[in-house]
Amino acid sequence: MSIIESDAFGGTMKIVGLAAFTICLGILMGAFGAHGLEGKISPERIETWNTAALYQNLNGLGLLGLGVLRTLKPQSVPLGALHLLGFGIVVFSGALYTLVLFDLPIMGAITPIGGLALSSAWAWLGIHQFRHQESPVSS
Repeated sequence: MSIIESDAFGGTMKIVGLAAFTICLGILMGAFGAHGLEGKISPERIETWNTAALYQNLNGLGLLGLGVLRTLKPQSVPLGALHLLGFGIVVFSGALYTLVLFDLPIMGAITPIGGLALSSAWAWLGIHQFRHQESPVSS
């Protein structure tokens, strides 16, 4: 068993906790964008900020659900996919937040790395589900 497939990074309940923190932070970042940045930056940058908060919250909710599912049925969710999802959230949303806060357009070039990690994590999960389907119970 490789380290990516073990619970060496703290177990699935910590994933649930990290997901909850990710969602909490995403809500706060969205509120900051709506109330703290309004009138201080361009509408295009507000839209960029909102995209970061939206993706952070949507994928955070996904991470939360997958963490709970993994707690109930560990083989159903590869731990590596959860780590990749977490990495993608940090890189995608983090790059966009940094782009807006520090007016660093170069961060726009880093954002696709996070997007690729997010989509790869979800694809990994989908492929895993197709490969590990349980056979129906026959009576």
